[in-house]
Amino acid sequence: MTSARPRLPPAFPGETVGLFGGSFDPPHAGHRHAADMALARLGLDRIWWLVTPGNPLKDTGALPPIAERLAAVVKVAGRGRAVVTDLEARLGTRYTVDLLRRLTRLYPAVRFVLVIGADNWAGFHRWGGWREIAALVPVAVIDRPGSTFRALSGRAARSFAAARLRERDAARLARHAPPAWVFLTGARVPLSSTMLRARLARFAALPREDAS
Repeated sequence: MTSARPRLPPAFPGETVGLFGGSFDPPHAGHRHAADMALARLGLDRIWWLVTPGNPLKDTGALPPIAERLAAVVKVAGRGRAVVTDLEARLGTRYTVDLLRRLTRLYPAVRFVLVIGADNWAGFHRWGGWREIAALVPVAVIDRPGSTFRALSGRAARSFAAARLRERDAARLARHAPPAWVFLTGARVPLSSTMLRARLARFAALPREDAS
C-alpha cells in the first residue's frame, strides 16, 4: 500500500512565492517585519513561513516540538498572503537544497524566491549545496542589525557579485533567472530569537516569593 501524498501549501501557475524558513524559536516581530518587507518589496503573491525541524548547523536538542512552534508562528505571521507550514517535515527534507529540488519539481510553474536574513547570507557558504541553491532560485537578503558588513563582504556576496540586482529593481527578482540576489534595507527590528530565549531564561531564574 502506497503512503498518502503529504499535504502541500497552495500555489498556482505563474504565482511568485517567498520561502521564509527558520526554527522560529520563538517567532517575533522581527520575523514578521522581514516577511512583510519581502511581500511588499518583491511583489510576491504569497510568502510561506517554513517552520523547520531544525537547523542542521545548530544544536536542536532543546528545540520545542514543531507543532508548538507552528502554533506560535501562526499568531505572529497573520493572515492574508502568509502561509505557515511544516513542509520540510512533511517532505522529509533536512537541507534547503533538498527542499528546493523537490519544490521546483512539484511546482514547475511557480516562481520561488528564498528569503533570508543578512546573518544567514553572511554564512551562506556553509550551507549544504549553497551554489546549487543560488542556481535554483533567486535570493532576497533582508538587512539585520549587526550583519550588514558581514553579509555584503562575505563569500556568497563575493561569489555572486555579478548576479546582484539593484535594490530599486527588487520587484523584478522573482522573475529573474537565477543566480540573482538583492539586498533589502530599511527599518530594522533589533530582536532575535536567541535574545528572547536568553530573556526568558533569566526571567525563569528569578527567585519567586512563596505564594502561601
